[in-house]
Amino acid sequence: MSAATEHQPSDSRDHRSGHLDEPQQRPGRAARSGGYGGGVLVNVVMLVLVNAWPGWEAVPFLTDRTPQVLGIVNASLVVAAVANLLLAAADPPRFKALTDLAITGVGIAAIVRIWQVFPFDVLGTPWETVIRVLGVVALVGSGIAILSAAVRLVRGGRDSS
Repeated sequence: MSAATEHQPSDSRDHRSGHLDEPQQRPGRAARSGGYGGGVLVNVVMLVLVNAWPGWEAVPFLTDRTPQVLGIVNASLVVAAVANLLLAAADPPRFKALTDLAITGVGIAAIVRIWQVFPFDVLGTPWETVIRVLGVVALVGSGIAILSAAVRLVRGGRDSS
């Protein structure tokens, strides 16, 4: 095989034809709206489960420090629900990036507050380490999501391809 026709793993060529792949298209508007509606539903259900029935008190590994994190956790759920409701109506790329920034920003605040208060009855057990590692992973992932959303906001929501 000559160097000119050799497939490089880093390019986006179709392995059968050797042609460059087309950029992936966004899912259709109906599919996106359905996803946003599902997001609203999940967040509203979580709000009810945590605050009304059965309530956070029903979770055996949460401590009496839990109310110290409920405000920001509820804010995170409300921001996500409102953002998804707005996106169900219209989701131009820059607005989607902006809502992603809002959701992730409040989510980071919730993760940090949960880390500070640590309302889990697992201190001194291996579960404490597991929860703290998951918190770090969530913060790193959220940081990457913030950067991605900021780039999409600046670039107009277009992919880099």
